[in-house]
Amino acid sequence: MKLAHFSHVWGKPGMSPHARYEQLWREIELCDTLGYDYAFCVEHHFRPDESWMSAPSLFTAAAGVRTKNIRLGPMGYIVPLYGSLRLAEEIALLDQMLDGRLEVGLVPGVNPLYFESFGLDYDARKAPTMEYIDYLAAALGAQPFSFEGTHHRTAHARLAVMPKQQPHPPLWMQSRDRETLRFCAAKGLNTGYFLVYPRSEAAPRYRQYLADWDAAGWSHRPNIAYSTVVYVDESDDKALDVALARAGRAYEGFLSVPDDPSLTFEDRVAEFAALAYERGEGPAADIRAHLFDAEYLHENDLVFIGSAKTVTEKLMKAASEGVFNCFMGEFNFSDLPEDDLMRSIRLFGEQVMPELQRFEPF
Repeated sequence: MKLAHFSHVWGKPGMSPHARYEQLWREIELCDTLGYDYAFCVEHHFRPDESWMSAPSLFTAAAGVRTKNIRLGPMGYIVPLYGSLRLAEEIALLDQMLDGRLEVGLVPGVNPLYFESFGLDYDARKAPTMEYIDYLAAALGAQPFSFEGTHHRTAHARLAVMPKQQPHPPLWMQSRDRETLRFCAAKGLNTGYFLVYPRSEAAPRYRQYLADWDAAGWSHRPNIAYSTVVYVDESDDKALDVALARAGRAYEGFLSVPDDPSLTFEDRVAEFAALAYERGEGPAADIRAHLFDAEYLHENDLVFIGSAKTVTEKLMKAASEGVFNCFMGEFNFSDLPEDDLMRSIRLFGEQVMPELQRFEPF
């Protein structure tokens, strides 16, 4: 398995953005020292109560200055929010800055707010993202290049800087959609999913993705990632005491901004749960509805909290059930104190990661 530090870069009450970024660099520097494979961030916009990461290229460049070996990147760029050629230039330049350590996630985006504020059509986001895979291959290929697509067009451009990795950095597209997974397998894209999608439902979809990958003739194995909260401490009891309640508020930023300031956290959670069931999706709706129920998350191994031994065993079981070979751990969540955060990252790196790196779930 491969192991990643994954961060929404949540805003922290009482902490300035600058202080939050400095804390983030300390986290990633430690991960680099311990031999983590990756560090990834999201791209979110326009929610100061949620994520403070609207510019993943800046995350990647700054983290690169502070590290030597860990591979870095966005997970991922919201493709429709960028100029086609400008994003290709940025990717090429970042890969050179990182000396070939760049990983590139590309996504259509899940939040209509981002598109509304940029004056773009949320419902028209997917096709440009899919076409961008071919555009990027052309842009980072033989120079000068031209591309004439439905959504992306460039006539006779020459990039000043080409990526170090050839033909381009590894590409990812996180998805649980069957059609998108077929596309990812055909194009050689790594993929993955988030804790709100049940592993029992994910398994057959990702087994088919693996079969499609093999049928496409790729010589290497793909990464299938799974992302959720993780916390490791010296014992199960200590880990649960420090982190369990906080895990129940880890994704508080997913709740809507209340129009009525008198609404409590519990009111907002009830509204979120009602919307989850209204949307349907069977077992996925159950997970969404219980996303803020710490006991439910723990009992169903949707977050991984415990001693190194416990977390190792739970992750091995989950990886086999859910067909993933890359774990993206959200180490910094809620108001977790930094001493506990850094101890968790260290214990995971020293005691969990060596066992998982020897484990092949498929």
